[in-house]
Amino acid sequence: MMRSVFPVITVATALFLLWYVAAAALNAPWAHDKAKRAGIELSFGELVSDTWSQEKPKLPAPHQIGAEMWKTTGAMVQRGRAFSKRSLLYHSWVTFSSTALGFLLGTGLGIALAIGIVYNRAMNMSVMPWVIASQTIPILAIAPMIIVVLNAIGISGLIPKAMISMYLSFFPVVVGMVKGLRSPEAMQLDLIHTWSASNVQIFWKLRLPSSMPYLFASLKIAMAASLVGAIVGELPTGAVAGLGARLLSGSYYGQTIQIWSALIMAATLAAILVGLIGLIQRVTLSRMGMA
Repeated sequence: MMRSVFPVITVATALFLLWYVAAAALNAPWAHDKAKRAGIELSFGELVSDTWSQEKPKLPAPHQIGAEMWKTTGAMVQRGRAFSKRSLLYHSWVTFSSTALGFLLGTGLGIALAIGIVYNRAMNMSVMPWVIASQTIPILAIAPMIIVVLNAIGISGLIPKAMISMYLSFFPVVVGMVKGLRSPEAMQLDLIHTWSASNVQIFWKLRLPSSMPYLFASLKIAMAASLVGAIVGELPTGAVAGLGARLLSGSYYGQTIQIWSALIMAATLAAILVGLIGLIQRVTLSRMGMA
């Protein structure tokens, strides 16, 4: 246990120390400017204290972000306002809703395309290049177009953001499933053919079980990409709820602490969702005798 935990603690401690040093260095010019206008000379301790306590710092110190997250999560829970519009939990739920829907749509689309690509030569030659080419389009360019088109036909709210999440999440599922479905060796395919297995039986008994490790690996990437898509989808819509909306409002008013707290919350949400997929993976592969 100590052998695995100690390196993590060491790296985390080093990152926090570097973060504090960077915060002091980036926020020092503003502290010096304030002191100069006030006609005072700051000692080293006063300078460091000022750089770690500014209201709108260029780079917030970790304890400032922690205090902001507590104020918008733990304190809200204590007051019974966990899902008020000032709570990060509420904004996380809004972002999670579009993330989950986009992830499910992207996973379904990715698996369907992968099956078609593996079993149909025409799809393999035509669809796969377009799937790859689709990911060369910057999401920041295509997101507004998706939102405008869907709004034009009367679709707004959760669906446009979910479509953007789906656009980002289906690609790793396609690639992972194609690799997984093609992973059985020629000897295994020859053996199952000697038993007169149909294509459907080969799929369910051999190809699909063999693809499970590849599928779960791609699902972890797809979940993270889906969350990014949901946040990006909130930016061009002028949304008032969601982690993307918190980032946008923070940038409008120069609230860097709010921006960083939303970023940390998004990273925490991604870690929880990817960890949940990892837990499902361990249980599934264990029951299949693969772990």
